[in-house]
Amino acid sequence: MASVLEKILRMGEGRTLRKLESVAKQVGRLEEAFKEYSDDELRDITASFRERHEAGESLDALLPEAFGAVREAAGRVLGLRHYDVQLMGGAALHLGNIAEMKTGEGKTLVATLPAYLNAIAGKGVHVVTVNDFLATYQSDLMGRVFRALGMTTGCIVSGQSPAERREQYAADVTYGTNNEFGFDYLRDNMAWRSEDMVQREHFFAIVDEVDSILIDEARTPLIISGPAQGDANRWYSEFASIVRKLKEGRDYEVDEKKRTIGVLEPGIDRVEDALGIDNLYESANTPLISFLNNAIKAKALFKRDKEYVVQNGEVNIVDEHTGRILKGRRYNEGLHQAIEAKEGVQIKAENQTMATVTLQNYFLMYDKLAGMTGTAETEAAEFMSTYKLGVVPIRTNRPMQRKDNPDLVYKNEKVKFDQVVEDIVERHETGQPVLVGTTSVEKSEYLSKLLAKRGIKHEVLNAKNHAREAAIVAQAGRKSAVTVATNMAGRGTDIMLGGNAEFLAVAEMTALGLDPQDNADEYDEKWLEVFGSMKEQVKSEADDVAEAGGLYVLGTERHESRRIDNQLRGRSGRQGDPGESRFYLSMTDDLMRLFNTGATRAIMAGDGTPDDLALESRIVSRAIRSAQSQVESRNAEIRKNVLKYDNVLNEQRTAIYSDRRRILEGDDIADKVQNFLTDAIDDIIQEHTGDGTGDDWEFDALWTDLKQLYPVGITEEELFEEAGGRSKLTRKLLEEEILSDARHAYERREESIGEDATRELERRVVLSVIDRKWRDHLYEMDNLKDGIGLRAMAQRDPLVEYTREGFAMFQQMLGSIREESVGFLYNLEVTVKKDETPSASDTPDVQIVAKGLDDKEQTALSYSAATDQGEVEVRNERGQLNQRATAEAKRRERDLGTSSALDQARDEAGEEPAAPAASPRQATRPRQPVSRSGNPAKRQAAEQSEPSASNAPAAGSSFGKGGTSKPGDQPAGNRAQRRRKK
Repeated sequence: MASVLEKILRMGEGRTLRKLESVAKQVGRLEEAFKEYSDDELRDITASFRERHEAGESLDALLPEAFGAVREAAGRVLGLRHYDVQLMGGAALHLGNIAEMKTGEGKTLVATLPAYLNAIAGKGVHVVTVNDFLATYQSDLMGRVFRALGMTTGCIVSGQSPAERREQYAADVTYGTNNEFGFDYLRDNMAWRSEDMVQREHFFAIVDEVDSILIDEARTPLIISGPAQGDANRWYSEFASIVRKLKEGRDYEVDEKKRTIGVLEPGIDRVEDALGIDNLYESANTPLISFLNNAIKAKALFKRDKEYVVQNGEVNIVDEHTGRILKGRRYNEGLHQAIEAKEGVQIKAENQTMATVTLQNYFLMYDKLAGMTGTAETEAAEFMSTYKLGVVPIRTNRPMQRKDNPDLVYKNEKVKFDQVVEDIVERHETGQPVLVGTTSVEKSEYLSKLLAKRGIKHEVLNAKNHAREAAIVAQAGRKSAVTVATNMAGRGTDIMLGGNAEFLAVAEMTALGLDPQDNADEYDEKWLEVFGSMKEQVKSEADDVAEAGGLYVLGTERHESRRIDNQLRGRSGRQGDPGESRFYLSMTDDLMRLFNTGATRAIMAGDGTPDDLALESRIVSRAIRSAQSQVESRNAEIRKNVLKYDNVLNEQRTAIYSDRRRILEGDDIADKVQNFLTDAIDDIIQEHTGDGTGDDWEFDALWTDLKQLYPVGITEEELFEEAGGRSKLTRKLLEEEILSDARHAYERREESIGEDATRELERRVVLSVIDRKWRDHLYEMDNLKDGIGLRAMAQRDPLVEYTREGFAMFQQMLGSIREESVGFLYNLEVTVKKDETPSASDTPDVQIVAKGLDDKEQTALSYSAATDQGEVEVRNERGQLNQRATAEAKRRERDLGTSSALDQARDEAGEEPAAPAASPRQATRPRQPVSRSGNPAKRQAAEQSEPSASNAPAAGSSFGKGGTSKPGDQPAGNRAQRRRKK
C-alpha cells in the first residue's frame, strides 16, 4: 500500500506533466526557425545565450530556445531528433526532478537538454554515470552535440592525473562516475596546494540510474585510507625494550581509572640516556614522544588475556563486555603496534581513514540536483525526504506492448533451473532472443554450464568488464541470441531488436580509424552515412525478431528490490517493440527462504504437486510481495540511519574543509596563527589558575606547560614585581604579559627566517596538523559509532549520544589543532631556501625544510566505495582490487548494520557468521596521556554540554573560539610533557 507521502506526491503529477507538455510545445514552435541556422550560426548561439543570461535573463526564460538549439544540433550531428517526451524529460531535469523514463526512451540524449541549458551559466555541469565505460562513451557521443553548439565536454575516469582532471572539470559539461566525483572532492580537501585541486563549485548534477546511485549504493560511504605512519617498527621495538627497564612510581605514574600515564623526570632522564640524546622534548625528537607514551601504556594499562590475547602470532582485542575476540580490530595511533612490540610478535602496518563522505551528503552539496531512471516511483518518498527530489513519470513515446507473464514457482532450485533451460531451448529454436537475469555470478555460471550441456551458444556477463558487457548487451536483441547476465550487468545500454545500430556504427568508425576526439570534423562528416547504413542492416533482422515475439526476459530469482526486477523486465518492449517476461522461482531462493513465506512452504509441502510442476497461487504472489516489501523497508531504514549519523560528521567535515580551503587559497594565515596563539595560551592559563588569587595558582606547572609551547622569556618574579606582589597578580595581567612575551618571541622568529618563509611555514604547519588531527578524529568517530548502539540498553537515544559525544570530541580536536600548530611554529627546526628565478608575481619562491613536520606527499592510498552491484570494494590507486581490505570492509558493514537487509537476514540465519560489534570502550582507543593535572570542572562541563543547532560547527569559524564554542568549553590539547615528582 502506498504511503501517505507517496499519495501526496502523486497528487501534483498531473499539474507538473501539463507544465512539461507546454514546454515541449514551445520548443516545437521554434523547430522550423532553427532549421534555417547555418552550422556556424548554431555554434555561435551559445555566446548569445550567455550574454543574455549575464544581463539578467534567467535560465528558465532561455529554456525553449536552448532546448530547440540542442534538438537541431543532435539531428545534424547524430541523426537523432528529440521526441516531445524527451523534451518533457529534459525540462523535468532542469527543474530539479527525477525523470522516470522507461528503458529505451533515450535518457542519454535527454540529458543533453538540461546539461546545455545549465552550462550556459558557466559554472560547469556534471553528468553522473554508473561506470567509466558509459562515462567515456556518452562523453564522446553526446560531446559532438555540445561541440556543435560551441561548448566543451570533459570526462573523468580512473587513472587520470590531477592536471588531466582539472582540464576535464574546466569543460562546460563533465561526465564521470559517482565514485570519481566523490573521491575528487575528498582528494581536493587533502591537497597541499591550491593548484592541486581539480573540482570547481558544485553547481548542477544530472545522475543517470539515479535509483542505483542514490539509493542502492547509499549504504556504503566513500573512504580514502592510507598508512597511518611510516616505517616505525624500529622505534616500537626500541621503546618496548627501554620501557621494560622503567618502574612505575619512579619513572612514570599511572591513573588506571582515567586510563592515562605520565612520565616523571627520572624516567625522562633514563630514556634520554638509553637513546643517547640530550633532550627528548626538543623539536627534532618530538616524534619519539608518542612512541614512549604508547610503550608505557602497552606495559601498564593493557594486560595480556584481559584487554587482548595473542593467537597465532597476532594481537587480538577482547571485548570487555562479552569476552569475545574482536577479530580484525586494531587500536589506533600506534598503540596496537606498541603492544605487538611488547609481545614480540610481528609489528603490522596500519591503514587509517584519511577522508570520507557518504554519497547522500556529497550530492546534497550541489546547488541543483536531478536524476534519470526507469524505476524510481517505488522510492519516490525516500527521494523527496532525503534529497528533496520529486519523481515525474514521463510517458513512453509509443505504447508498451510487452507481455509480463505470472511467476512460476518450483519446490527446489535444481528443478527450477531445469525448467529454465527447457524454456530457453524452446525459444532459441524459434529465433527469439533471450536475456536471462540472475542474482549472482555463481548462479550465472551454473546456468551457463547447463546451457553448454544442451549445446546452446550463449554469452555470460558478470559485471566485470563494462566495455565488453555494453557491446554484448547491445547485440542481445539479435536473432536466436542467448545472454546470461547478473541483474545489473550492461546497464545504460539499450537492447534493440536485430542489434544496436549505434554501437555497430561506433565500432565501424573505430575500424575506419576515426575518433571523436582526435579527428572530430571527419568523424562528424562520416557518422551519418555509417549510422544510416547500420540502421538499414539491422532493420530486416529486427522484423524477424519481432515476428518471433521480441526479446524474452527470463528472471531466475526475484531480487530483494522490486526496482531491480522492473529494470530487468524493462529491457524488453522498448519503444513499442513486442516483448515478453517471466520469473522462475523456487522455495529455496534467498528471498523466499529468509522472509515471511511460511504459508507458502505449507502449501508446497501439502498440495502433492510434482517437483517439475510449477505452483501458481495468489498466496505465493502475496508472499513474494510481502518479502520484497520487508527487505525494501529494512534497506530504507538502514540508509536513513546511515544518513542520520553522517549528518553529525558532515557538519564537522564542512567546517574543517571550509577553513582548510581558505588556508590553501591564501586566507590571511598570519591572523589565524595569532588567534591560535591567543587561544592556546588562554587554555593553559585557565587550566592552572582557576579561581582565587596568585597565592593559589600553580606557577611551576604553568611555566612547565608554557615552555613546551614557546620559549618563555619572562620569569615568575618579573610578573610578581610588575603586579606589586604575588597576591596582587590578576589573571588579566598574567594573560596580557605572557601573551605579549609570546608575541615578541614569535616576532623574533619571523625576523630570523623571513616573512615569506614564516607565511609558508604557517601554511604548511597548520595544514599538516589539521590533516593529522582530522584523521585521528575520523577514527575516534568511527569507533564511537561502533558501540553507540549499546547506549539504548541504558534507555538513551544512541543518535543523541553520538551527536553529544561527537561534538565534545570535535571541540577537543579544535583545541588540539590550535595548540599543536603553535608549538610546531615556535619549535620546528627550519631551513629556508629561496628560488631566485622570477615568478609570475615577481616574488622569489620560498622553500622551507622543517624537520619533524609531516611529509606532504601521501602514498599508497586505498579507495573504498560501492560497486555498481551495490557491494563494497577496496581498490588501490591503480584500480587493483585489494581482496583482504574488501573482506574487512564487508565485515565492518555487517558490524555496523549497514549491509543489505538480505545479507543481514543470512547472518541472522547463521549462514555466514559475522564478527560481533565492538563495545564503546573497547573499540575506542584510550586517550593519549595528558600529563598536566587538567581542570576537572571544565572537562565535566564539556562532556555534559548538550549539542544544539547553536553549537553545531559553523563553516568558516571552526578554529576560532568565538565561532563554535565558549572559552570555558575548550578541552586542552594532548601535549606530552615532563612531570615533576611531588
